[in-house]
Amino acid sequence: MSDFTSNFWSVYVAALTVIGIVACLLLLWFSGKAKAMTANDNTTGHVWDGDLREMNNPLPRWWVWLFIITIVFAGVYLALYPGLGNSAGKLGWTQEGQYRAEVTKGNQEVAPIYAKFASMKPEEVAKDPQAHAIGERLFMNNCSQCHGSDARGSKGFPNLTDADWLYGGTPEKIAETLTLGRVGQMPPMAAAVGTGDDVKNVAHYVLSLSGSPHDSVRANLGKPKFAACAACHGGDGKGNIALGAPNLADDIWLHGYGENAIVSIVNNGKMNQMPAQADKLTAAQIQVLAAYVWGMSNNGAVTK
Repeated sequence: MSDFTSNFWSVYVAALTVIGIVACLLLLWFSGKAKAMTANDNTTGHVWDGDLREMNNPLPRWWVWLFIITIVFAGVYLALYPGLGNSAGKLGWTQEGQYRAEVTKGNQEVAPIYAKFASMKPEEVAKDPQAHAIGERLFMNNCSQCHGSDARGSKGFPNLTDADWLYGGTPEKIAETLTLGRVGQMPPMAAAVGTGDDVKNVAHYVLSLSGSPHDSVRANLGKPKFAACAACHGGDGKGNIALGAPNLADDIWLHGYGENAIVSIVNNGKMNQMPAQADKLTAAQIQVLAAYVWGMSNNGAVTK
Protein backbone atom coordinates (compact mmCIF):
# COMPACT_ATOMS: atom_id res chain seq x y z
CA MET A 1 0.00 0.00 0.00
CA SER A 2 2.91 2.33 0.70
CA ASP A 3 3.76 2.17 -3.03
CA PHE A 4 0.54 4.09 -3.75
CA THR A 5 0.91 6.69 -0.98
CA SER A 6 4.59 7.52 -1.52
CA ASN A 7 5.91 10.26 -3.81
CA PHE A 8 7.42 7.73 -6.22
CA TRP A 9 4.59 7.66 -8.74
CA SER A 10 4.37 11.46 -8.96
CA VAL A 11 8.08 11.65 -9.72
CA TYR A 12 7.79 8.73 -12.14
CA VAL A 13 4.97 10.36 -14.14
CA ALA A 14 6.72 13.76 -14.15
CA ALA A 15 9.98 12.18 -15.37
CA LEU A 16 8.25 10.29 -18.18
CA THR A 17 6.48 13.48 -19.29
CA VAL A 18 9.65 15.55 -19.38
CA ILE A 19 11.66 12.79 -21.06
CA GLY A 20 8.97 12.46 -23.73
CA ILE A 21 9.05 16.20 -24.54
CA VAL A 22 12.87 16.31 -24.59
CA ALA A 23 12.94 13.24 -26.82
CA CYS A 24 10.64 14.98 -29.30
CA LEU A 25 12.94 18.02 -29.36
CA LEU A 26 16.02 15.86 -29.91
CA LEU A 27 14.31 13.91 -32.67
CA LEU A 28 13.37 17.13 -34.43
CA TRP A 29 16.88 18.52 -34.06
CA PHE A 30 18.64 15.37 -35.29
CA SER A 31 16.29 14.97 -38.23
CA GLY A 32 17.24 18.48 -39.34
CA LYS A 33 20.99 17.93 -38.91
CA ALA A 34 21.39 14.38 -40.20
CA LYS A 35 22.39 14.00 -43.83
CA ALA A 36 21.40 10.89 -45.65
CA MET A 37 23.64 9.35 -48.31
CA THR A 38 21.97 10.15 -51.59
CA ALA A 39 22.65 9.66 -55.25
CA ASN A 40 23.11 12.48 -57.74
CA ASP A 41 19.36 12.59 -58.31
CA ASN A 42 18.65 13.21 -54.54
CA THR A 43 17.29 9.72 -53.94
CA THR A 44 18.32 7.34 -51.19
CA GLY A 45 18.59 4.34 -53.46
CA HIS A 46 15.45 2.66 -52.09
CA VAL A 47 13.17 1.51 -54.87
CA TRP A 48 9.74 -0.14 -54.58
CA ASP A 49 7.53 -1.71 -57.22
CA GLY A 50 10.15 -1.15 -59.82
CA ASP A 51 9.89 2.63 -60.18
CA LEU A 52 8.98 4.17 -56.79
CA ARG A 53 12.12 5.89 -55.50
CA GLU A 54 12.56 7.38 -52.01
CA MET A 55 13.57 11.04 -52.15
CA ASN A 56 15.65 12.84 -49.52
CA ASN A 57 13.59 16.02 -49.30
CA PRO A 58 13.50 17.95 -46.02
CA LEU A 59 10.32 18.09 -43.91
CA PRO A 60 7.91 20.83 -44.97
CA ARG A 61 8.47 23.97 -42.88
CA TRP A 62 4.79 24.17 -41.91
CA TRP A 63 5.02 20.64 -40.47
CA VAL A 64 8.22 21.48 -38.56
CA TRP A 65 6.71 24.65 -37.09
CA LEU A 66 3.53 22.83 -36.16
CA PHE A 67 5.66 20.24 -34.36
CA ILE A 68 7.54 23.00 -32.53
CA ILE A 69 4.28 24.73 -31.56
CA THR A 70 2.93 21.52 -30.03
CA ILE A 71 6.10 21.15 -27.93
CA VAL A 72 5.90 24.77 -26.76
CA PHE A 73 2.21 24.31 -25.98
CA ALA A 74 3.03 21.23 -23.90
CA GLY A 75 5.61 23.20 -21.90
CA VAL A 76 3.23 26.12 -21.26
CA TYR A 77 0.39 23.76 -20.34
CA LEU A 78 2.53 21.85 -17.84
CA ALA A 79 3.63 25.12 -16.27
CA LEU A 80 0.07 26.39 -15.84
CA TYR A 81 -1.88 23.20 -15.12
CA PRO A 82 -1.25 20.05 -13.05
CA GLY A 83 0.50 17.56 -15.30
CA LEU A 84 3.93 16.99 -13.79
CA GLY A 85 3.27 14.48 -11.04
CA ASN A 86 1.87 16.27 -8.00
CA SER A 87 2.70 19.75 -9.26
CA ALA A 88 -0.36 22.00 -8.88
CA GLY A 89 0.57 24.34 -11.74
CA LYS A 90 0.75 28.14 -11.63
CA LEU A 91 -3.03 28.58 -12.04
CA GLY A 92 -3.88 26.17 -9.21
CA TRP A 93 -6.60 24.55 -11.36
CA THR A 94 -8.20 21.31 -10.16
CA GLN A 95 -11.01 19.25 -11.59
CA GLU A 96 -12.74 19.33 -8.20
CA GLY A 97 -12.53 23.13 -8.14
CA GLN A 98 -13.97 23.37 -11.65
CA TYR A 99 -16.75 20.93 -10.74
CA ARG A 100 -17.69 22.94 -7.65
CA ALA A 101 -17.61 26.19 -9.62
CA GLU A 102 -19.94 24.73 -12.25
CA VAL A 103 -22.28 23.35 -9.57
CA THR A 104 -22.33 26.74 -7.81
CA LYS A 105 -23.11 28.49 -11.09
CA GLY A 106 -25.89 26.02 -11.86
CA ASN A 107 -27.40 26.41 -8.38
CA GLN A 108 -27.37 30.17 -8.74
CA GLU A 109 -29.18 29.95 -12.06
CA VAL A 110 -31.99 27.77 -10.65
CA ALA A 111 -32.21 29.56 -7.29
CA PRO A 112 -35.18 31.72 -8.43
CA ILE A 113 -37.15 28.55 -9.21
CA TYR A 114 -36.57 27.09 -5.75
CA ALA A 115 -37.27 30.44 -4.08
CA LYS A 116 -40.93 29.94 -4.96
CA PHE A 117 -41.12 26.89 -2.68
CA ALA A 118 -39.19 28.34 0.28
CA SER A 119 -42.28 29.88 1.91
CA MET A 120 -44.54 26.91 1.20
CA LYS A 121 -45.34 24.12 3.64
CA PRO A 122 -43.95 20.67 2.71
CA GLU A 123 -47.48 19.40 2.09
CA GLU A 124 -48.08 22.25 -0.36
CA VAL A 125 -44.75 21.62 -2.09
CA ALA A 126 -45.70 17.96 -2.52
CA LYS A 127 -48.90 19.00 -4.32
CA ASP A 128 -47.24 21.56 -6.61
CA PRO A 129 -46.82 20.11 -10.16
CA GLN A 130 -43.58 21.98 -10.83
CA ALA A 131 -42.08 20.95 -7.49
CA HIS A 132 -43.19 17.37 -8.12
CA ALA A 133 -41.39 17.31 -11.48
CA ILE A 134 -38.24 18.78 -9.93
CA GLY A 135 -38.40 16.36 -6.99
CA GLU A 136 -38.84 13.41 -9.34
CA ARG A 137 -35.73 14.42 -11.29
CA LEU A 138 -33.73 14.93 -8.08
CA PHE A 139 -34.86 11.51 -6.88
CA MET A 140 -33.93 9.79 -10.14
CA ASN A 141 -30.47 11.39 -10.14
CA ASN A 142 -29.59 10.89 -6.48
CA CYS A 143 -31.80 8.24 -4.86
CA SER A 144 -33.02 5.73 -7.45
CA GLN A 145 -29.68 3.91 -7.58
CA CYS A 146 -30.49 2.40 -4.16
CA HIS A 147 -34.23 2.81 -3.71
CA GLY A 148 -35.18 2.00 -7.30
CA SER A 149 -36.81 4.19 -9.92
CA ASP A 150 -40.22 3.39 -8.40
CA ALA A 151 -38.89 4.09 -4.86
CA ARG A 152 -39.99 0.65 -3.68
CA GLY A 153 -36.47 -0.31 -2.64
CA SER A 154 -35.09 -3.83 -2.46
CA LYS A 155 -33.38 -6.04 0.09
CA GLY A 156 -31.39 -3.75 2.38
CA PHE A 157 -32.87 -0.58 0.83
CA PRO A 158 -36.11 0.76 2.34
CA ASN A 159 -39.34 1.08 0.42
CA LEU A 160 -40.20 4.79 0.41
CA THR A 161 -43.77 4.37 -0.80
CA ASP A 162 -45.19 2.67 2.31
CA ALA A 163 -45.82 3.96 5.82
CA ASP A 164 -42.89 2.13 7.41
CA TRP A 165 -40.17 4.60 8.47
CA LEU A 166 -37.09 3.72 10.50
CA TYR A 167 -36.42 7.29 11.67
CA GLY A 168 -39.81 8.89 11.10
CA GLY A 169 -41.74 9.80 7.98
CA THR A 170 -42.55 13.47 8.50
CA PRO A 171 -41.20 15.90 5.90
CA GLU A 172 -38.87 17.32 8.56
CA LYS A 173 -37.45 13.91 9.43
CA ILE A 174 -37.03 13.00 5.78
CA ALA A 175 -35.17 16.27 5.18
CA GLU A 176 -32.99 15.50 8.21
CA THR A 177 -32.20 12.06 6.82
CA LEU A 178 -31.31 13.53 3.43
CA THR A 179 -29.13 16.22 4.97
CA LEU A 180 -27.20 14.21 7.55
CA GLY A 181 -27.49 10.67 6.24
CA ARG A 182 -28.12 7.68 8.49
CA VAL A 183 -25.98 4.92 9.92
CA GLY A 184 -28.03 2.00 11.24
CA GLN A 185 -26.17 -0.68 13.13
CA MET A 186 -27.34 -3.74 15.00
CA PRO A 187 -24.52 -5.49 16.88
CA PRO A 188 -24.22 -9.29 16.92
CA MET A 189 -26.60 -10.46 19.65
CA ALA A 190 -25.98 -14.21 19.78
CA ALA A 191 -23.91 -13.98 22.97
CA ALA A 192 -26.61 -11.94 24.71
CA VAL A 193 -29.43 -14.22 23.57
CA GLY A 194 -27.81 -17.53 24.45
CA THR A 195 -27.19 -20.78 22.59
CA GLY A 196 -27.86 -21.63 18.97
CA ASP A 197 -31.29 -22.98 19.91
CA ASP A 198 -32.03 -19.81 21.84
CA VAL A 199 -31.30 -17.76 18.73
CA LYS A 200 -33.71 -19.91 16.70
CA ASN A 201 -36.33 -19.57 19.40
CA VAL A 202 -35.98 -15.79 19.34
CA ALA A 203 -36.27 -15.87 15.53
CA HIS A 204 -39.60 -17.67 15.80
CA TYR A 205 -40.79 -15.25 18.47
CA VAL A 206 -39.93 -12.37 16.15
CA LEU A 207 -41.89 -14.06 13.36
CA SER A 208 -44.85 -14.46 15.70
CA LEU A 209 -44.93 -10.71 16.39
CA SER A 210 -46.07 -10.04 12.82
CA GLY A 211 -48.28 -13.10 12.54
CA SER A 212 -45.86 -14.73 10.13
CA PRO A 213 -45.62 -18.54 9.92
CA HIS A 214 -43.67 -19.77 12.95
CA ASP A 215 -43.21 -22.59 15.44
CA SER A 216 -45.36 -21.62 18.44
CA VAL A 217 -43.38 -23.80 20.84
CA ARG A 218 -40.10 -22.18 19.85
CA ALA A 219 -41.76 -18.75 19.93
CA ASN A 220 -42.87 -19.27 23.54
CA LEU A 221 -39.35 -20.35 24.48
CA GLY A 222 -37.87 -17.37 22.68
CA LYS A 223 -40.06 -14.72 24.28
CA PRO A 224 -38.00 -14.40 27.50
CA LYS A 225 -34.78 -14.28 25.46
CA PHE A 226 -36.17 -11.42 23.40
CA ALA A 227 -35.49 -9.20 26.43
CA ALA A 228 -31.95 -8.79 25.06
CA CYS A 229 -33.47 -7.16 21.96
CA ALA A 230 -36.11 -5.08 23.72
CA ALA A 231 -33.69 -2.27 24.59
CA CYS A 232 -33.81 -1.16 20.94
CA HIS A 233 -36.90 -2.81 19.47
CA GLY A 234 -39.10 -2.36 22.52
CA GLY A 235 -40.84 -4.99 24.60
CA ASP A 236 -43.59 -5.28 22.00
CA GLY A 237 -41.08 -5.36 19.14
CA LYS A 238 -42.50 -2.22 17.50
CA GLY A 239 -39.13 -0.55 17.27
CA ASN A 240 -37.70 2.79 18.32
CA ILE A 241 -37.72 5.65 15.83
CA ALA A 242 -35.17 7.59 17.87
CA LEU A 243 -32.65 4.77 17.30
CA GLY A 244 -33.81 3.72 13.86
CA ALA A 245 -34.63 0.26 15.27
CA PRO A 246 -37.09 -1.47 12.89
CA ASN A 247 -40.62 -2.41 13.82
CA LEU A 248 -40.61 -6.21 13.99
CA ALA A 249 -44.37 -6.51 14.24
CA ASP A 250 -45.43 -5.10 10.88
CA ASP A 251 -44.41 -7.95 8.54
CA ILE A 252 -42.05 -5.67 6.59
CA TRP A 253 -38.61 -7.26 6.27
CA LEU A 254 -35.80 -4.98 5.15
CA HIS A 255 -32.98 -7.54 5.27
CA GLY A 256 -34.78 -10.77 4.48
CA TYR A 257 -37.66 -12.87 5.75
CA GLY A 258 -37.80 -16.17 7.59
CA GLU A 259 -35.96 -18.07 10.29
CA ASN A 260 -32.62 -18.23 8.48
CA ALA A 261 -32.54 -14.51 7.73
CA ILE A 262 -33.35 -13.53 11.31
CA VAL A 263 -30.88 -16.03 12.78
CA SER A 264 -28.16 -14.65 10.50
CA ILE A 265 -28.83 -11.07 11.63
CA VAL A 266 -28.88 -12.03 15.32
CA ASN A 267 -25.62 -13.95 14.96
CA ASN A 268 -23.73 -11.54 12.73
CA GLY A 269 -25.39 -8.20 13.28
CA LYS A 270 -26.21 -5.80 10.46
CA MET A 271 -25.02 -2.38 9.35
CA ASN A 272 -26.68 -0.11 6.83
CA GLN A 273 -25.72 3.37 5.74
CA MET A 274 -27.36 6.10 3.76
CA PRO A 275 -24.84 8.78 2.74
CA ALA A 276 -25.51 12.42 3.57
CA GLN A 277 -26.70 14.51 0.64
CA ALA A 278 -25.85 17.95 2.09
CA ASP A 279 -22.60 18.11 0.12
CA LYS A 280 -24.41 17.33 -3.15
CA LEU A 281 -27.71 19.17 -2.82
CA THR A 282 -28.62 22.63 -1.62
CA ALA A 283 -31.02 23.18 1.27
CA ALA A 284 -33.69 24.25 -1.23
CA GLN A 285 -33.22 21.07 -3.28
CA ILE A 286 -33.43 18.92 -0.15
CA GLN A 287 -36.67 20.69 0.81
CA VAL A 288 -38.25 19.84 -2.53
CA LEU A 289 -36.87 16.30 -2.56
CA ALA A 290 -38.10 15.66 1.00
CA ALA A 291 -41.57 16.84 0.04
CA TYR A 292 -41.51 14.58 -3.03
CA VAL A 293 -40.48 11.53 -0.98
CA TRP A 294 -43.09 12.32 1.66
CA GLY A 295 -45.72 12.61 -1.06
CA MET A 296 -44.97 9.12 -2.37
CA SER A 297 -46.08 7.56 0.91
CA ASN A 298 -48.92 10.02 1.46
CA ASN A 299 -50.73 9.91 -1.86
CA GLY A 300 -54.06 10.65 -0.24
CA ALA A 301 -52.78 13.86 1.29
CA VAL A 302 -51.15 14.93 -1.96
CA THR A 303 -54.11 14.34 -4.24
CA LYS A 304 -56.69 16.05 -2.04
